[in-house]
Amino acid sequence: MSVNNYTGTKVVIIGLGLTGSACVDFFLTRGVIPRVIDTRIKPPLLYSLPENVEYWLGEINHSWLMNSDLIIISPGISPLQPSLMMAAHAGIEIISEIELFCRETQTPIVAITGSNGKSTVTSWLGGMARSMGWMVGIGGNIGVPALRLLNQPAQLYILELSSFQLETTYSLQAVAATILNVSEDHMDRYPLGMQQYCSAKLRIYKNATLCLVNADDANTIPVWNAHACYRSFGVYTGDYHFKNQNNSTWLQALGESVLNINEMRITGKHNFTNALSVLALADALHIPRGISLSSLTSFTGLEHRFQIIHQKNGVQWINDSKSTNVGSTTAALHNLEPDGTLWLLLGGDSKSADLTPLSEPLQKKDLRLYCFGRDRDKFAKLRPEITVQTETMIEAMLEIASKVQPGDIVLLAPACSSLDQFTNFEERGALFTKIAREVG
Repeated sequence: MSVNNYTGTKVVIIGLGLTGSACVDFFLTRGVIPRVIDTRIKPPLLYSLPENVEYWLGEINHSWLMNSDLIIISPGISPLQPSLMMAAHAGIEIISEIELFCRETQTPIVAITGSNGKSTVTSWLGGMARSMGWMVGIGGNIGVPALRLLNQPAQLYILELSSFQLETTYSLQAVAATILNVSEDHMDRYPLGMQQYCSAKLRIYKNATLCLVNADDANTIPVWNAHACYRSFGVYTGDYHFKNQNNSTWLQALGESVLNINEMRITGKHNFTNALSVLALADALHIPRGISLSSLTSFTGLEHRFQIIHQKNGVQWINDSKSTNVGSTTAALHNLEPDGTLWLLLGGDSKSADLTPLSEPLQKKDLRLYCFGRDRDKFAKLRPEITVQTETMIEAMLEIASKVQPGDIVLLAPACSSLDQFTNFEERGALFTKIAREVG
């Protein structure tokens, strides 16, 4: 049963991907027939649209917008488009699918965002919560659209949220909310720069019971809210941090050493930092420490995220296709000290990002760059003396495969969106894995 009555509401949904399709079904089950707009000529889920739902393709239908009461925009649609700004000025409500979801449920929500690591933390925490025997709905920007989660009973929702989704979300009241980190990303969406991007992410803390911030990243720290409880994590500062003792590194939680990182199956400093945030969120949910630690030691990570996918003849091939921005690629580089040469694959659609922060980590010795895709020229300029340019990732991999020696590492950490040549980062990572196993 819907908490809100939308009977008689004239609804327009913009975007017919997974999110838009979930919104269509949501309104149809509540007796409202929405209209659908998609600026693509052939949106992927057009075939699934019921015959009684009108649609408009290829451009925005301004008349439909101005004659509506409620507009739902998919994450890829900026609310700053002129037609949407005009509708907003006319008093027409414009919201996200996440906002619809928040209006429909009183079930506790954990909300997670960040430039990097949010899918890992969301999935990791979800596994912990399910170990408690709880009915847990996991979705949002990962996997299942949030509205689909309403179709099954849940005692807890864990949502990964993007800055795009947060822009038009107003009713979120998370029991725990975190921004894991902020590095420059999506600058094609945020022409005013980092401040505009950070402002979107900081919306996650509004009305949250507990705010978990990154003590090492000032961009994750909100204006103080007297009604919220604050906890922090960081490398060597914060309520949850690392502590060196007995020649090992331990996770420290609220003053107590709880786990030697050598007992964990994941690798990489960024993943250990993710573990700190997961532990802090688990504590906020009152998950017993024993269950938390069991999950911390058994978790093996997600596909396409700093994943060793092939080892042969002393050469490692690492798939970090999810490194779609400079910050993520920088983290990957800091995690590697090969005995031989590090062969780094960079390129794709850089989303108008400033690439210069990569200059310092690219000074590693014994590094070779292979730059491919649309923005390969931009990356090549960072260290032209060690760079080879190819049009495609496959061309780069074939050339690298002919040169690698024992002790070398081949790393796909592109610092870019994949959309210039692939459907998504998963497709890019799957192709990298396939070719590596064939030629490595």
